[in-house]
Amino acid sequence: MAVRSFVELLYEEAPPEAFEEEVRRAQEAGVDDEALRALRAELAVALRVREQMSRQRQREAELSALYETANDLTALRDVDAVLTAIVRRARQLLGADLTYLSLNDPDRGQSFMRMTDGSVSAKFRKLRLPFGTGLLGLVAQTGAPYFTDDYFADRRFLHRDYIDEAVAEEGIRAILGVPLLLGGRVLGALLAGNRSARPFPPGEVALLGSLAAHAAIALENARLFEETQAAVRDLDAANATIRAHSEAVELAASAHDRLADVVLHGGGVDAVAAVLADVLGGQVSVRDPDGRPLAGHARPALPPGPAPAALEDAIGEARRSGRTVEAAAERHATPSTPRQWVAAAVAGDDLLGTLVLCRQADLAEADRRILERGALVTALLLLFQRSVAEAEDRVRGELLDDLLSDPHRDPATLRERARRHRTDLAADHVVVVVRAEDAERHRTVAAASRLAATRGGLGGLHDADVVLAIPGKDAAAVARSIRDRLADLLDTTVTVGAAGPGSGPDGIVAAYRAARQCLAVLLALGRHGAAADAAGLGFTRLLLGGGAAEIEGFLRMTIGPLLEYDDRRGTDLVGTVEAWFAEGGSPGRAGERLHIHPNTVAQRLERVTVLLGGDWRTPERALDVQLALRLWRLQSAKAW
Repeated sequence: MAVRSFVELLYEEAPPEAFEEEVRRAQEAGVDDEALRALRAELAVALRVREQMSRQRQREAELSALYETANDLTALRDVDAVLTAIVRRARQLLGADLTYLSLNDPDRGQSFMRMTDGSVSAKFRKLRLPFGTGLLGLVAQTGAPYFTDDYFADRRFLHRDYIDEAVAEEGIRAILGVPLLLGGRVLGALLAGNRSARPFPPGEVALLGSLAAHAAIALENARLFEETQAAVRDLDAANATIRAHSEAVELAASAHDRLADVVLHGGGVDAVAAVLADVLGGQVSVRDPDGRPLAGHARPALPPGPAPAALEDAIGEARRSGRTVEAAAERHATPSTPRQWVAAAVAGDDLLGTLVLCRQADLAEADRRILERGALVTALLLLFQRSVAEAEDRVRGELLDDLLSDPHRDPATLRERARRHRTDLAADHVVVVVRAEDAERHRTVAAASRLAATRGGLGGLHDADVVLAIPGKDAAAVARSIRDRLADLLDTTVTVGAAGPGSGPDGIVAAYRAARQCLAVLLALGRHGAAADAAGLGFTRLLLGGGAAEIEGFLRMTIGPLLEYDDRRGTDLVGTVEAWFAEGGSPGRAGERLHIHPNTVAQRLERVTVLLGGDWRTPERALDVQLALRLWRLQSAKAW
């Protein structure tokens, strides 16, 4: 019975007290001494068997923990997860209050806390121990295991106040520490601690050492894995760089071929802008030296970018450096605000134009070189266009000079030369003579010649006069248009005298002489910046001669509407205006002079304003009106 009872207790994993209870029961039951001695002998065997089984289970648990840790090394890529599992299992297997793992920092000569389990002190978790201090520092320095059942009483260790304070805050007394070794190199230490005094048998030291060996392998695997990942990343980056370089080379080659094709097939700057917009994926505009657009293409269209001042600064820098320059963004720019880059098209020191690229994406170095190549091609095209234009301007200027110098020398030849330049001398032409202040003569002549060519006319220099012969009939309108356009092109004050229309060589020459006289009168009167024909000069046109015809034209232009109105309606607007002037502009006194009510005078003056325009009372117009009234009275008296 007793033997069977001990076997059952072993099977049930009963505590030692249960075995002792069986012997006590047999003794109370009156078993004889011989049987009782045999029972006690069996008890001793059963307890030894039970202890052996307990050690075996403990060993199995340790081996299982080591196996699981080893399995984690192959299953986990996160070193933190592996180290967390190691310190947690070490704490469980050793029955410790806390476990912690440190790593060495050779550059600083310290070992620092890397992972803890069961710690309650923030100060303890942040400890950095110099090599050789405390138990941890000694293990980290020597690579040998150390343990103590009462740390504060153990004089083998070099104590430091801040270390002891952290250990005391954690409440640790007993500590076991083993090194993390890899190839003879100490990586750090794995430690177990208890908040009460206790010994650490050799089995626990060996177990913690095995776990430390796994931890060292985990750290090394993590390092190798990170190096492998870094190598893969570097390889991917190198491949990406190679691909980008290859794509940039292909893009540059494509841009070069397309730009060369533009030049070889006689394309202009508009074609260059189209190629660059397609290749660089943005909005490309070509501007002349004054910033006016010559051509532009967009893929896709973008809103405005930097302010004009920033763009001008970038253009200046691009001209000086010969490189692509980005215009500074506005202060309130957002990531969606387009960015702008400029490249200057130059020939020597001469700025021929500017390429402006607008897009939101950054501009790679290869893209910058493409834009600069586009600027070089643009410079070549603009230089060629300038040479052609200058040659044509010279030919047109020579034709105009010959026409004005001697129209009767060879009229047929003059007409044929004009026809080759798509100009019909038999058509009506307005002749314009220009004076541009503070502008170089050659610039004025070039601008006038090109402007005339765009309108199917002629332009050039004759006897120091800049002259344009433009197809048209309205001399005043042509004069204003030419004045406005040249003032914009030359950025200066331009005065224009015009005459015409005139047709044929003789008519054009006569118009030139009249236009020249008109310009002389404008300048003599100080009307700089004005544009007028003879009819627009007011009474001063009488100074140009012409006799009765000029006087009749002056009256018709100045007070003709009043005369016609009075003739049709039987009114006396002319007399009312004369009385108003005679009485110093007083409607009341004018009414007394005419024997009518002042309100009637006011009503008549309103009608005069409708007929002559709102500025008839201004000093310049009023002088013309008064002179015209005097001339009309003189003519009336002469007729009478």
